[in-house]
Order: sequence, then structure tokens, then C-alpha cells
Amino acid sequence: MVDARITVNGKVQPLSPAAPHTTVLDFLRDRGLTGSKEGCAEGECGACSVLVARPGVNRPTDWVAVNACLVPAAALDGQEIVTAEGLGNLDATGVPTELHPVQQEMAVRGGSQCGYCTPGFICSMASEYYRPGRCGAAPAAEAEVEAHGHEDDHEHGPNGFDLHSLSGNLCRCTGYRPIRDAAFALGAPSEEDPLAQRRDEPAPAPVATEYSRDDRTFRRPETLAEAVQLLRDVPGAVLVAGSTDWGVEVNIRARRADYVIAIDRLPELRSLRVESDYIEVGAAVPLTEIERRLDGSVPLLAQLFPQFASRLIRNNATFGGNLGTGSPIGDSPPALLALGASVVLASADGERVVELADYFTGYRQSVRRADELIQAVRIPLPLAPVTAFHKIAKRRFDDISSVAVAFALDIEDGLVRSARIGLGGVAATPIRARDTEAALVGKAWSAEVVEAAAAVLQSEGTPMSDHRASAAYRAAMLGQSLKKLYAQTTEAVLS
Repeated sequence: MVDARITVNGKVQPLSPAAPHTTVLDFLRDRGLTGSKEGCAEGECGACSVLVARPGVNRPTDWVAVNACLVPAAALDGQEIVTAEGLGNLDATGVPTELHPVQQEMAVRGGSQCGYCTPGFICSMASEYYRPGRCGAAPAAEAEVEAHGHEDDHEHGPNGFDLHSLSGNLCRCTGYRPIRDAAFALGAPSEEDPLAQRRDEPAPAPVATEYSRDDRTFRRPETLAEAVQLLRDVPGAVLVAGSTDWGVEVNIRARRADYVIAIDRLPELRSLRVESDYIEVGAAVPLTEIERRLDGSVPLLAQLFPQFASRLIRNNATFGGNLGTGSPIGDSPPALLALGASVVLASADGERVVELADYFTGYRQSVRRADELIQAVRIPLPLAPVTAFHKIAKRRFDDISSVAVAFALDIEDGLVRSARIGLGGVAATPIRARDTEAALVGKAWSAEVVEAAAAVLQSEGTPMSDHRASAAYRAAMLGQSLKKLYAQTTEAVLS
């Protein structure tokens, strides 16, 4: 294996002498690239965002914005990144000679005051600027707005710019209106734009990495077989995929791992297959990629994704990581429980499939053995026709759930033929609301039945009181969520 290296703004930079736990943010700042800032160190503010070249969904390469404060620099061995300093036209010494269109619009429309958050906004905005499928036209007539389906939609510009791409970026002094104006003013990348041209070339392939310093090691195996053997041979090794959880542990709690095994680029964990009777999603496929590849074909997940953290987090976060942490307030488990999903567990002994409803055994505990990893999530087909995901939190986006409820119902001729309800935030683990399901199945989908079932739903789980919500509030929200679903389905039928 060659020495670990990262291509930064077109120049190859050795990873040494950074420690294996060093984040991309600290790696960059140690080399004088101080545009990326540390605001929160846990992926909530976006001041640290940078662009990473990754295999594209619709073309060879996508420019993907990620939180540099969470990703280990060693995880980008052999990869290619661009920081705010690398945007625009650069001379032979790397000095900018002309602003990038995103930088230009932010400047002329007053999108920056103190400037602390600005480089992060610019990188997130540049990722959306280069996104395939964005219409790329400058704001124009109302007819163009109608043609792209965004009329009266304050979250999309007439140029196709999706403001959700900035949902993980915070600004405390400028105000968001000029930033939005800058985003909505962007046209299409020019044909001479080198970053636009770069999208037509293959993204860097995964590189097998073994980087050690001070008795600590970061290892990226080439195959799943190698990964599970390492997991067996190195007790206590930490598995890392998107690092949106482990990165917080490193930054906020000063956690250090003697041995890290990176599984985010393993081909066996990166597939997404649609079979006749199930959909299989690799455990290391980022949520943004799942969202774009499924393209709304699983409506319950389509409702979940915009409410899962922020775009910056979804660009790295995975189903495997969200399930692997065993958190009772993760947003994906309730939806996957409602979908009747199973997890495929892999070890050196082979694979086994476990129903997700049987996976969690206690607070942050599961049936997964220490020598196993989550290889994939399987969603059975056909899908229930009536689904909904309700997240109760203090903010609309980029927040932790107080309560999360996912519904998957089959209602035919006014009767509930089947029902699966997943709950988060009301017990030590994500759970199925089985008593409520039993109270619905075989009954009429009516106000009376729903009222009775809502009372049952309020008693599901063992909610606790904390700084996010009281136990009584959590219980009340469970009942209200079922009533809301009934109101929504009734309105759909009447309309």
C-alpha cells in the first residue's frame, strides 16, 4: 500500500503526519486552507463543508458537499476534494484570479457579513449548482416557473435550485434572504467550467488503506470478506461508514479508537437492487444516493429523507450506520419497521437475515454480534398503499426527533387489511406499535375506530421526560399522529 494521499484543489497532499483520527477539517486547516471553519464540530452548522468527487447517480462524477468536521481525513485517501479556496479560476500557483459564479452571486447580493459561515454555504451551494437535473436557467418569466413545477414553492427557485441543499448551513448575522437570492440567481455552469467538465470523468476509485501512527490504525479493506475477517481478528475495532455519529464522538467526547475499519466504499455494501419481492439497499449507500436512485418509488422513504437531519448529513449518513448505533431516536428505524424491513448481517461465517422488529434488544443493543456488520437492508414488496412519516421536533428540519411515527397501512373497501406502525423516541429501542396494529386490522377505517386506536397508541412504549419533551407530550403526540393520518387520508378521498 502506498502512503495515504488526498488531492486537494488539484494538488496531491500527503496525509502524514496527521493522526488516524484527524478530521478533514483539521487536516485542511493545518495546511493553511482556513476557509472551512469549526462552528459546532457535530455536523449541524455547515461552516466546515467541502466538496468531494464521488461516483454519480446520473453521470460519472457528482460533486457532493460533506461536513469536513466529521469525516476522518484517512477516509479520503486517494480521493479528490475541493474547498472554497479551490473554486473559481486559479493561476498556476493556486491563487484565485476570478470568482466562481456562486461566490460572485453571494458577494453582489449581500450574502455575507462576518464571513465565518460563508465558505461553507458556498461549498453546499456549489454542490447544488453542479447537481445533474437542476434546470440551470436564470430566474425568468412565470411561464418558466410553471414549466419546472415550482410555482408558489419557496423551497425551489425557478432555476431549479433546491434550498434543502442548504438546510445544514447556519448563518447568525446575514439573514437568509440574500443567500436565497444568490442561490436563485445562479444559471447553468458554463461549458468551460473545469468542475463541470470534471463530472464527465470517473470519480476516484476506492483505495485500500492502512494508515498507522502512535499505535492507532485506520484500515480500509478491499472486500467484504477482508472486512469481516478483520472484525473477527481485531476485537474492539470501530466500524465507520459515513462517520456522522462517530465523528461527533471523536470531536465532542474525545473518543479515540485503536483500530478503525472503514466500510463505506465496499462494493458489497454499495448496491441497490430491486427484485420481484424485495428491495435491497446496501448498508453503506448514502441516504442522498438512496433518495435519488429510488426517485420516490418508496413513498414512505420519500417522506422520511427530507426530515432526516440535513442534506450535508444525508450525503454521508447510511442506513447501516443509523441502525448500527441502535439509537432509540434514529429517524430511519421507525420507517423501516413500518415497511417490514429485515437486515442482512455478515460475518466470517456467512450471512444471516434478521427481521428488524427482532433486531433491537435494549438501549443501543441488538442481536448483531461483535464480529458481524450490517451488509444490507431488505424491504419486502409489494408496498403498503397508505404510508406516512410524522416527525415531532422543535424545528422543521435538521433536528432530533422528540417522537417519530411511521405508518404503512393497506386499506381496501373501507377496511384496514394490514397495518404496521413504527415508533421512535418512546422506548429504549425503536418499536412496533403492535397493540395499535391489532386494534386497526379488520376494522373499518372510520373516525370511531381511529379514535379508539389512537388511545391505544398513546399507551404504546415507555416514553420518558427530558429536555426535548415530556412523557405526557410524547404519548399525546402518538395519538395525534394517527388522527392526523386519518384526516389526511379522508381529505385525499374527498379531493
